[in-house]
Amino acid sequence: MSDHIEVDVLVAGAGACGLIAALRARELGARVAVLEKFDRFAGNTVLSCGSIPAAGTRMQREAGITDSVQSMVDDIERVSGRHDASGLIRPIVERSAELVEWLVDHCGAEVKLYTNYKHVGHSIPRLHTQPSGQGLELVNSLAAAAARDGIDIAFGNPVQSLIVDASGAVTGAHVGAGNETYTVSAGKTILATNGYGANRALLREFCPEIADAQYFGAPTAEGEAVQWGRAIGAAVGNTGAYQAHASVAYPHGELLTWSAAEKGACYVNRQGLRFGNENIGYSGFGALVMAQGNEAYAIYDSRIRDYVAHYQQTYKALVDMGGAREAASVSELAALTGIDPANLEKTLATYNQAARGEIADPFGRRDFGMAPLQPPFVVTRVGAALFHTQGGLMVDAGARVLRPGNAPIPNLFAGGGAAVGLSGLRGGNGYVSGNGLLTATVLGYVAGENCARELGY
Repeated sequence: MSDHIEVDVLVAGAGACGLIAALRARELGARVAVLEKFDRFAGNTVLSCGSIPAAGTRMQREAGITDSVQSMVDDIERVSGRHDASGLIRPIVERSAELVEWLVDHCGAEVKLYTNYKHVGHSIPRLHTQPSGQGLELVNSLAAAAARDGIDIAFGNPVQSLIVDASGAVTGAHVGAGNETYTVSAGKTILATNGYGANRALLREFCPEIADAQYFGAPTAEGEAVQWGRAIGAAVGNTGAYQAHASVAYPHGELLTWSAAEKGACYVNRQGLRFGNENIGYSGFGALVMAQGNEAYAIYDSRIRDYVAHYQQTYKALVDMGGAREAASVSELAALTGIDPANLEKTLATYNQAARGEIADPFGRRDFGMAPLQPPFVVTRVGAALFHTQGGLMVDAGARVLRPGNAPIPNLFAGGGAAVGLSGLRGGNGYVSGNGLLTATVLGYVAGENCARELGY
């Protein structure tokens, strides 16, 4: 390999954000190079369920669903509250439908709309995903489109640092490891790396309450973009925000989809007591599970198990490996788990009363799905984990990286886990389903587009 390469657009990171950025820039005529530090696709998109929320898509219209930008903005703002990137919510949502339809029309991705779930934080069904319900399928579709368009993805080529000229403009990057290093000169550089979930030092700095939690995200999420950006004076935002998940099945290490909770599962601790409102969602509920010693039990029934398994392959895999045990009665359920039987009997009786509308739920739950629960019951033991961070480099609506005071750093763009997210200032309560891929995909699309256009394509 040459010790110096020149391209129009350099993309660091080969997840959904980076691949979309490269594809959009190439579509408009730019010469693009994609560098990936790992030896294969291994980012958080691969580990995700691949769901992208979007408002006003043709898929929604075909399903008879009326949605709007304003409705989606309202949903995100209701959950996230005010934060460092509140001004990005509307412009990102405004491009969401265009992005999803472009994935189908230009990239050849197969996308379906979830119509039987609204998912956490959404008042309208708007999650668009792949038939398998796995983010790897989206990445594979993007990789195939990149190959079609002649975009090379250089695996095992980590960016080491950014190159900045005397004026403060980014002009490329130093790349490689050990003695195998080279430079890439680029008109524009897009940081599309992961967040910092795998970097314990940055976690302790930004979100210490989650720093020692089990990490269930990509091992590649080491926070390089934040470090490179801060080294050249970039601003960061929402660094204390993250997406946790309350339902990693133990000991299987597989995810119990939150669809079980949406369809009526309740969560109890070792004492057989509920400890929160499951309607707040998997991210916010994660802190509640950790407060129980990071051990909890999702209690549902065979109807919910069979319904969710029919629609979600990953959950069916958990069922097939014995992660959803069945009991004919509450007493058998208690014996199966070692949970206090008297408490569990009382807890489920109260929960079912609330589900029938006979009493107000003690924790404020209003949506009970298919509950009240009935035998045979099903139980999955779970723990909470950190999935990915939601803070990062501050960017404008064009994905340009900003300095404090909002002046852009010339030629530098960011998206995905590298950029600030829309999930609140701190903690896991501000996360709406799909927030991570929403910002990754739309900011990647916008970054690639703006890079090409600023270069005259």
